[in-house]
Amino acid sequence: MDGEKRLSSPVCQRFEDSLAGRPVEQPAYAVYDWFVQNRPQVDWARLFRLGLGQIHHTILTRHVCPHVQIVETISGDRRDVRWITDRGELHEWYRGEWRQEHLIKTPADYRIMARAFADVEVLPVPEAYTPANDGLVLGSPTLPRTAFQAIQIDYVGLEQFSLDIASELPELLELIDLLNDLTYREFAAMTQTPARHLKLWENMSIETIGPTLYRQHLVPVYQRILSILETSGQQLHVHYDGKLQCIAGDVADLRFGGIDSFTEPPEGDMTVAEARAAWPEKYLWLHPNLGWYSQPGLMENVRRICRAAGPTRFCLMISEDIPPAWERTVPAVLEAIQ
Repeated sequence: MDGEKRLSSPVCQRFEDSLAGRPVEQPAYAVYDWFVQNRPQVDWARLFRLGLGQIHHTILTRHVCPHVQIVETISGDRRDVRWITDRGELHEWYRGEWRQEHLIKTPADYRIMARAFADVEVLPVPEAYTPANDGLVLGSPTLPRTAFQAIQIDYVGLEQFSLDIASELPELLELIDLLNDLTYREFAAMTQTPARHLKLWENMSIETIGPTLYRQHLVPVYQRILSILETSGQQLHVHYDGKLQCIAGDVADLRFGGIDSFTEPPEGDMTVAEARAAWPEKYLWLHPNLGWYSQPGLMENVRRICRAAGPTRFCLMISEDIPPAWERTVPAVLEAIQ
């Protein structure tokens, strides 16, 4: 929130102080806005009254796509999505929130998707950004991950992607190059918006790709993005919620503003103390392991990771799922950090 009008909410002030590097006695504890919008069984009003904050996300760019029409149809809890181009169609479908089929299934499908993204015009949407009075707002591009991660997670799926990247399938590599260029144009557009903190939803867990591919396909892209943001002063945060130990040195060399949804073992493979030692200047968005909420040592663990991360540049977050027994455990965390 650097450079913005100071907001009166205590949790806003905690975010502002910690992001600016000022010591804080009580860290912010906040939940992703997606859960607030999609988990109505939780008494969010009560948790907000107790001091829980909210992490808002907004898309700061818009695509004008001349070569694709996206059509969605819904039948019960099934949602079908078709990408229609003059070179062919792609199809995926969902059951509720969960994808059941990916868009890309064959080498020819990569070419169809490349056609869908060809000649895309990227426009900034500065009006989409409005400061929050209950937490913090993070801006993202329309393509929410880097090309490598988006293709792997959203368009192909890990199994087929692993085969195609191992064989260096030309159609895949061409699509990566095309979407990388789109990503650079998106970040250039976002420099024209008032958002100070930007985010990539990488969902990085290094065991799915390994350090060699990370250094080959992701590090140069991050470096290019960070160079684009140099003159704007905007900070880039990356959603890295898995194992990171073998690339900790690479992450240290990248000028990320923060590591979003950082999780200790067993989901991750680094402790908060190790993360702070490896990345002394980076903001740590700490996600207390969901298993802790079912154990008697919850508050001790929360206090421990706060001490290890502090005295500044960190917060606590609900970012992977609603904690078990939320009506009791979330207030307990709020009490522990006071």
